[in-house]
Amino acid sequence: MKKIILMGAMALSVMGANAQDFKEPLAKTFTIFDTSQGLDVKTEQSNKLSLIAKKWGDTWVTHYYASLSKTILSYMEKDPGKRDAYLDEADKEKEEAVSLLGKETDETFVLGAMIANARMAVDPMTRWQKYGQIFSADLESAKDLNPDNPRMYYLQGISKYFMPKAYGGGKKTAMPYFEKADGLFAKETGGDITKPYWGKQKNSYFLMQCKQEDKE
Repeated sequence: MKKIILMGAMALSVMGANAQDFKEPLAKTFTIFDTSQGLDVKTEQSNKLSLIAKKWGDTWVTHYYASLSKTILSYMEKDPGKRDAYLDEADKEKEEAVSLLGKETDETFVLGAMIANARMAVDPMTRWQKYGQIFSADLESAKDLNPDNPRMYYLQGISKYFMPKAYGGGKKTAMPYFEKADGLFAKETGGDITKPYWGKQKNSYFLMQCKQEDKE
């Protein structure tokens, strides 16, 4: 009986260690991806995130960050075909994350909105109606689940920032969203890769750009 109990305790210990193993490489890889500026470095780190998602395939958050990285790469790529290819990968990884979670969360809805916006950005003239609706619907769903998610307001700010003034966009229109996100980002502690906290630095950058125009 003692041997059985000991073996059970050891098994639980090993399972716990394996569950923790992904956190350090995931956090390190995503931090390098997120803070680097060059496309080559980002591509390399995104590929590493994909490998991490394969190694720890039963962990939703590894697929989440793999999807996020592919979405960001799509924005940086110039070739429309490659942009869509990145987003195909992003969609698959996002769907895997949702499947493992067993439901959509505010973070997966925000990610879905970001993917939709990236799809629209590939060809705005022909895609704005379809993907614009998905973008708005996903953000509304995220808001219903967690109205204090700063990434939701950050994405809304980005959308308004790059939208022509004639259509209700521009820096002045975008600033309230970045300000709202800024206050909510300040409440996030960060440090736990399983609880997404990305977006703060970029939100601060765009908020600064909006404030500069406001002074001019």
